Amino acid sequence: MMVHGFDAAADTTAQEQSGPEAAWITRLGTPLQGASNGALAGLVFAAKDNIDVGGLPTTAACPAFARTAPAHAHVVQRLLDAGAALAGKTNLDQFACGLNGTRSPYGAVPNSFDASFVSGGSSSGSAYVVATGQVDFALGTDTAGSGRVPAGLNNIVGLKPSKGLISARGVVPAAQSVDCVSIFARTVQVAVQVLRAAMGFDAQDPFSRSLALEREPFGPRFRFGVPSELQFFGDEQAAQAFVQAIEKLQALGGAPVQIDYEPLAQAAELLYDSALVAERYAAVRGFFDEHEAEVMEPVRSILASGRRYDAADLVDAQARLRALAQQAAPMWEDIDVLLLPTAPTHYRIDAMRADPVQLNKNLGAYTNFVNLLDYAALSVPSSLRPDGLPFGITLVGPCGSDLQLAELGQRYHHASGLAQGATGEPLPPPADLGLSRPATVKVAVVGAHLSGMPLNGQLVERGAQLLEKTHTASQYRLYALPGTVPPKPGLVRVPPSEGAAIAVEVWQMPLAHYGSFVALIPAPLGIGTLQLADGSSVQGFVCEALATEGATDITHLGGWRRYIESRQPIAAA
Repeated sequence: MMVHGFDAAADTTAQEQSGPEAAWITRLGTPLQGASNGALAGLVFAAKDNIDVGGLPTTAACPAFARTAPAHAHVVQRLLDAGAALAGKTNLDQFACGLNGTRSPYGAVPNSFDASFVSGGSSSGSAYVVATGQVDFALGTDTAGSGRVPAGLNNIVGLKPSKGLISARGVVPAAQSVDCVSIFARTVQVAVQVLRAAMGFDAQDPFSRSLALEREPFGPRFRFGVPSELQFFGDEQAAQAFVQAIEKLQALGGAPVQIDYEPLAQAAELLYDSALVAERYAAVRGFFDEHEAEVMEPVRSILASGRRYDAADLVDAQARLRALAQQAAPMWEDIDVLLLPTAPTHYRIDAMRADPVQLNKNLGAYTNFVNLLDYAALSVPSSLRPDGLPFGITLVGPCGSDLQLAELGQRYHHASGLAQGATGEPLPPPADLGLSRPATVKVAVVGAHLSGMPLNGQLVERGAQLLEKTHTASQYRLYALPGTVPPKPGLVRVPPSEGAAIAVEVWQMPLAHYGSFVALIPAPLGIGTLQLADGSSVQGFVCEALATEGATDITHLGGWRRYIESRQPIAAA
């Protein structure tokens, strides 16, 4: 076993060091083997060193705090039982208090693409060893973004589950009511595989919950929120990368919807600038009050700030947070998922050390609110910037949307064409993540619901997808119905010798929305069974024969679109 050495006399020197070796605090010569078989058999992982592994020291990156863990953390035990093997424990920002990866006496963890830049934190070592291919996955923790920012800065996946989905028993708390154990992997598939093994109610964790996860993926058409105002702190490459990210999500079927980010930003501010910070102090109060001088800055000042608040201050802060949650909640009526930059910029290690508080705060511009408001989140790689540094995006959804985010995140990640982390290895084929596809129904439209026609939006807003443009069998006649607004045709079945093939579009619609669609259809129109030119049958628009009396027979034109075009005035030569 290799344990990262620490010499108190050389404290300052150690902090100034940065290199690949800084990623590990304890590395086992031989991985700790789990069960001989299981869902994770053959996979090797690392655990952030604020997560207990029985028989190994847990330091939380504070040598004075170090203690030998009497047992495995609940999540570590579940992963070992599922067949994974543990390679060791990784470096972090001390007491998981930071988003940059330089706040450790064991050294700053470098970025896996450029060692002069920060890795992101606080789960810095976990992200680095995944990005560089040293392990298959790693555990982190996430209170304010520590499981997402390092993922975004290192071209890997960071899955931040819904609060309470994975037990935090055996984890050194940062702010226990909002702490989450997170997962780093090079693919969404592996992250979800680990999530399924790790999740489960634990009665011995006061914040564990039994959650029913949404298992129906977002449809082929979905709405994604984009903040009305975005801040990249002068980083134009990051700003342009996010513009490209919006375009990529649109290409997957998403429609951007502008959202007011202010309630989310105000919630984020409460984490450190209100009495909520007292929870960070309370997490390590017994140790901190006796060993304050042995905690490094700026972590020491952040923890100490929690002392100045009283119980009434905390009640006020909690009420303010609830008010902001209520203010933000209507956002989900207009969107299915929220799209954010995982981090707004990259910083060099020397710049971060020169201004450790403000630059760290900047890194959390789009992460701090998520756990406070009880959302799920997934960071996935998006692109490599012109300077060669990674840019990641985060998909945020309501509590319980973890698998939905994963399905969309996998589609997005694979569309990026990026390699796995910093390894240069291509992504494997997308995996079936086990979500249930919604039941659908095919419906043939013949008139005002055709693509580009006035009522096509009734299909699109229900998540319908165009499957094909085709024709009916030659046993229908088409009429332009008088007095309809917008103009509509009537399709009537007749004997084969009297009919013709009529142009139609076949759309596929989620069955859950079909009833509301049919309810919009006015008489004399309705839904019946249409026979198509290839002999197959689908649901489609039909018309009562009686309604065609006095209507114009337009069968000879072969379809409604041709009829509409025939009515357009011919431009003068």
